[in-house]
Amino acid sequence: MHPAAEHSPLGKSSEYVATYSPELLFPIPRTAKWAELGVTAQTLPWQGVDYWNCFELSWLLPSGKPVVAIGEFAIPADSPNIIESKSFKLYLNSLNQTVFAGIEPLQACLEKDLSAAAGKAVGVKVRTLEEVEAQGVVALPGTCIDGLDVAISNYAQPQPELLQCDAHQVLEETLHSHLLKSNCPVTGQPDWGSVVVTYKGRALDHASLLTYLISFRQHADFHEQCVERIYLDLKNLLQPEHLTVYARYVRRGGLDINPYRSMGEIVVSNGRLARQ
Repeated sequence: MHPAAEHSPLGKSSEYVATYSPELLFPIPRTAKWAELGVTAQTLPWQGVDYWNCFELSWLLPSGKPVVAIGEFAIPADSPNIIESKSFKLYLNSLNQTVFAGIEPLQACLEKDLSAAAGKAVGVKVRTLEEVEAQGVVALPGTCIDGLDVAISNYAQPQPELLQCDAHQVLEETLHSHLLKSNCPVTGQPDWGSVVVTYKGRALDHASLLTYLISFRQHADFHEQCVERIYLDLKNLLQPEHLTVYARYVRRGGLDINPYRSMGEIVVSNGRLARQ
């Protein structure tokens, strides 16, 4: 478990405060988990963003009438801190009985507080339910590998040694799987996700990728670190010209977390999947 997470509200009984309380946000430095992967803030081999979607966003108008909306938060992947998810939820709930004149002052408040916690500018969009309904749900790009017939019996830790490729063939493709599962390192609760891999490099054996992803099933780590581990293991194997890995996780506590990591700049589509 991340040492800082021990002091977070995650896994503990918490009072739900209904008036504006930015001090509820609990930042967790990324450096300890980066060190486990052998990287530092100065040597990050990726660019990217963590997209958070909040489905429990509400505040009061000056008349006292409540408003509900959906929040989208883009936290840079190289920010010094992640924001612990329960503290994020508690902070958002502290807006429930707080008056804002409209979306713009609310958005400015969210940007200020979340950027302070993350240690870098966080992008914020407050979307109406009508906007999100019009968008609907999307399907993941590329080929789904979940139908492959594979056998696996060890789920305790990710097993990069399962990954195989053809070093004599260069391939460009996009693959995805809905079978990613890991556990929260603090509470042990399951985190369910769908993962996408886009690369140009040594031809990746699809069955080996599926068994590797399934090996995360009892692994305890945060969403962001799981995606970074997948990214690094594939980068080491494929020696790619380009590589992008992202995961779309199922929400818990009204929040879903969607980490994106890439060798270069990427345009992120924040489309919701059927499970989101």
